[in-house]
Amino acid sequence: MHWLSAAAGRAGLKGAEVVVIPDDASLVDSWEMTARTLGIAPPDLAKALAPAFGIAAADCEQAEPAALAILPERIARQYHVFPLRDEKRNVVVATADPTNIDIEQAIEFATGRRLVFELATPTAIDEALSAAYSGERAMEQLLSSIDEHVTDAVRLVEDSSPESVGPAEVESAPVVKLTNLILRDAVVQGASDIHIEPGVKAGTVRFRIDGVMRRYMHLPMVALNRVVSRIKVLGRLDIADRLRPQDGRSRVVIAGAHIDLRISTVCTRDAEKAVIRILRPESTRKLEDIGITPRELARLRQLLKCRDGIVIVTGPTGSGKTTTLYSAIREIATGELNISTVEDPVEYELAGITQIQVEPKRGVTFANSLRALLRQDPDVIFVGEIRDAETAHIAAQAAMTGHLVLASLHTNDAMSTITRLTDLGLDRQTIATTLRGTLAQRLIRRVCTDCAQPLIGEGSLTEEETTLGARYGVRPLSRALGCKRCGSTGYRGRLPLVEVAVITPTLADMIAAGATAHALQRAAVAQGMVSMREGAAARVRRGETTLQEVERVVGDIIAEQPQRQPIGVASILLVNPDATWRRMARALLERDDVRIVEAMDEAQATKLLSSGEHFALVLTDLPALLPSGETADRAASDPSVVEWSPFTAALPSVTGQTRH
Repeated sequence: MHWLSAAAGRAGLKGAEVVVIPDDASLVDSWEMTARTLGIAPPDLAKALAPAFGIAAADCEQAEPAALAILPERIARQYHVFPLRDEKRNVVVATADPTNIDIEQAIEFATGRRLVFELATPTAIDEALSAAYSGERAMEQLLSSIDEHVTDAVRLVEDSSPESVGPAEVESAPVVKLTNLILRDAVVQGASDIHIEPGVKAGTVRFRIDGVMRRYMHLPMVALNRVVSRIKVLGRLDIADRLRPQDGRSRVVIAGAHIDLRISTVCTRDAEKAVIRILRPESTRKLEDIGITPRELARLRQLLKCRDGIVIVTGPTGSGKTTTLYSAIREIATGELNISTVEDPVEYELAGITQIQVEPKRGVTFANSLRALLRQDPDVIFVGEIRDAETAHIAAQAAMTGHLVLASLHTNDAMSTITRLTDLGLDRQTIATTLRGTLAQRLIRRVCTDCAQPLIGEGSLTEEETTLGARYGVRPLSRALGCKRCGSTGYRGRLPLVEVAVITPTLADMIAAGATAHALQRAAVAQGMVSMREGAAARVRRGETTLQEVERVVGDIIAEQPQRQPIGVASILLVNPDATWRRMARALLERDDVRIVEAMDEAQATKLLSSGEHFALVLTDLPALLPSGETADRAASDPSVVEWSPFTAALPSVTGQTRH
């Protein structure tokens, strides 16, 4: 057992028994995994664990300057400790690993004093070291351990350095080496964004990987400011102007691949923050390669066959809307259609497509670009985002005059698109006439196949997993742990959750009549749309993700939505704590016109029965759920329950047939 897991158990922390830390996990990863599993902030974890070691919790911000002179910087950084106080015969240091005997021996030898430990998180020690010691020396210390090949790891496709910075200076400065390291590691680790964030005494570099921010390194402010300046050089920005927000772009080659960088800087109180969006031009994929399930993919392709009207992809920033739309365009770009796009910015260059970059400063807007394209004999027009009333009206006009318009919007679900379009000034009749379909999308992390823990047998679920299982009506098959390959997160890669609404004549009539988004959503599900809730449950049921991830991404949207099934599909609720029993029953009953929902106990079954879904049959052999007393009264009074039955060889008829 890892010493952190054992310490959490001795400290009496709830959930310590499920803390699993791989043997090869780093110290930083071990702390983060423990804190995440226990649901506690790392600083609070340090305070809780300190008594288990018989030591105090460290406050690195209250360190005495005199203590720095006692312990050499080289020793402090090598053993990852921070000197706090000089107490004559003792020296008090903060450590994140009080079990490391080598630290004690080395520091007592270097200082000639007896060592006293106090417990702190690895992050707190990093920040204290960066703030306390010279920024120049800190950067030298960092660069000294970097591979010399990093200097050439990032190469500009074309020279974008301003005249005030000579080529020799740009190529030889140590900060170039550090900047290249950050860019290279971000690309290698699959980051979509790099955040370079200033602080009071030190700054932080973080990567967004699989939609979640991960800390990459701490930097002294002197180093961070120089990295930001280098980034601004790459993006052709004014490095002398540190007060105004600036945006730029650059193209570099990293590990033999062309990478586009979108650079944004803003002024904070004392410094500048830079955010870099990483775009891989070759990453555009075919529709079947982006992970959409076959049923939803078929419905999307049905919409792409339309030759007029509007098809809209919705979702928040970072939900994969652009990837889906580019993949759709790539599929229909066979050379037989004239396809044009209006984007801000143009994220990927596609061969054979006319792509217009919006430039408001030069008078190039979505609206006037759309007007111009209508005179270019287009078949398909892609609008990066419908942001205002003018763009919405021109898109509707294009749709009504024989063009297919693909666009994106920011809404929560597929049918909320109607409300958003009315907010932009389109009348209901126009929307009903022009809208062909909508696709709502989120991205959910895929559980890491290298370290996922299978959940087999009864009693293997935590309290949180049991609660979420009841809420979503599904039992999870795996738990995310964490390893080196997934950055100790337990997840690697992402999957799309989509719901595709095809606007049928019934839905069009409801739109024109002013139906609410909720009513439209229920009607769309009744006519064949698989809701995001059902899609998420299916991903969990197949072991592709976890219920915690579903709750994180879409819990606020779908957790309370009632589940409605397509017309002609009956739902059966299986209630039994025995997983083998439920698998056998599912195998006997599951088919295209029957939907199976599982519950492990009476509490889960009760929640599912009160969720609003109609069950044609509740199948169980639990005595507490068989028709007697209060349970029988509830079954008799609930119109959603057609029949309660114990599991027998011959199962009652559900959809007009009897199965044996």
